[in-house]
Amino acid sequence: METKQQIGQNSPLAGVKVLDLGQIYQGPYASFLLAKAGANVIKVEPPKGEPSRLRAKIGRGASLPMVMLNTNKRGITLNLKTEKGRDLLKEIVLKADVLVENYAPGVLDRLGVGWSVLHEANPRLIYASATGYGLSGPDRDNLAMDLTVQAVSGIMSITGMPDGPPMRAGPSICDFLGGVHLFAGIMMALYERSTTGIGRLVEVAMEEAVYPTLASNLGLLYSSGTAASLRVGNRHGGLALAPYNVYRAKDGFVAIICVVEDHWAKLVAAMGRDELREDPRFATNQLRVANLSDTDRVVEEWTSNMLRADIFKLTSAHRVPSAPVRDLDEVMNDPHMHARGMLEWFDDPDLGRVVLPSTPIRLHGTDQVAMAASPLLGEHNEEVYSEWLGLSPTEMEKLRQDGVI
Repeated sequence: METKQQIGQNSPLAGVKVLDLGQIYQGPYASFLLAKAGANVIKVEPPKGEPSRLRAKIGRGASLPMVMLNTNKRGITLNLKTEKGRDLLKEIVLKADVLVENYAPGVLDRLGVGWSVLHEANPRLIYASATGYGLSGPDRDNLAMDLTVQAVSGIMSITGMPDGPPMRAGPSICDFLGGVHLFAGIMMALYERSTTGIGRLVEVAMEEAVYPTLASNLGLLYSSGTAASLRVGNRHGGLALAPYNVYRAKDGFVAIICVVEDHWAKLVAAMGRDELREDPRFATNQLRVANLSDTDRVVEEWTSNMLRADIFKLTSAHRVPSAPVRDLDEVMNDPHMHARGMLEWFDDPDLGRVVLPSTPIRLHGTDQVAMAASPLLGEHNEEVYSEWLGLSPTEMEKLRQDGVI
């Protein structure tokens, strides 16, 4: 059972019981945020494990995501393709506040454990569904993964260099933005239930969750009237700010942005190029945008002869927005995020010593939930089935023999 140290004596969601049927990233991240807020999260997997666990067998590199997204959860197995497995889920749901799932639309309905059935069994249940394109609409049944959603949502069309092909954004942004929005929807439903006593069906579609991120690029589309030249590399997505780019340094790259005119004046001072103040090409942001190539050239003439750290020191001293482009090893060891407790070294029983993230959501005055290792497949079967359903060891063994767990 979870301890007070694990859930925190003053955690926002202490006492909230969550069934996590999530897979890969989107659903598990929403339930991870719930767990790190103190919820009692039970990860429910098929007897062979969810897809992320199966990927982990490929090698160490595929193992870390499973470990990252499932800390502070307990894990059980349950075969929903069996009648007994579905019956057990219906029993467990009676004790739950929230169920999280990101199966394809209709999968759990066809199994007989979808929203309508489970809501009837437990009207207080909040049923949270994450999909690629939603539970309705003509595209609802299209197969959705982060890559395909990046493609169809327009993200790839605006990512890359102007003369290059469309590119996938490096991180799995659609999965995780979907997960964040699902977490927000769950919290809204929990708040509503506190006054009505009735749960809701909460749904989030990845395609819809990422659309607002296109704001600058949509602005460029509206102003230009054509989608032919919307890939702008590292420049501003709306081509409305300059300088706004990634510039070469002696040991890598730095990002520099001038949002207001004062930033340009301070950058000129940091560069020691006071004569640029009088240059008519750079007098205003509008002129710097009109002369983008010249603007970028004069900035990179300065950065290319310096180290990233020295550039950042100077721009910081002059209060110019900038940052070194860091590799993942540098980020993983970032002193700032370690000092704040967002990142911490953790001795995982399978992977050994690794860096794992906490939740970026902070409610001041509440206890931070201590990190607990992600569960092994079915690690807490006896514990959870006994605690939630009162099943005996003999009954548990029968369920194993029948392929139910």
